Amino acid sequence: MLENRQCKGCREDFKITDVQIDKMLQAPMFQSAEACVPDSVYRERLSRCSECPKLTLGHTCSLCGCIVRIAAKLRDKSCPYPGGTGWQRYEA
Repeated sequence: MLENRQCKGCREDFKITDVQIDKMLQAPMFQSAEACVPDSVYRERLSRCSECPKLTLGHTCSLCGCIVRIAAKLRDKSCPYPGGTGWQRYEA
């Protein structure tokens, strides 16, 4: 019964791997400077996420359900952590 209460991403049959995330990040949209943040900003965002208590399964934000390596790459995304302690939308 408890198994049915978990979100899809937490169930074994829906788990995503680092290899799958790497493959997604190779898509053309993630190579676009218009859509993505610079590498230094990306690394800083990932660093903040890695220290966050809401990071689950090593790659998922338990507040919004995003895959942090994907969301952190995109300019239009921001951290959903209450109080603005994470990172903000990137304005160049």
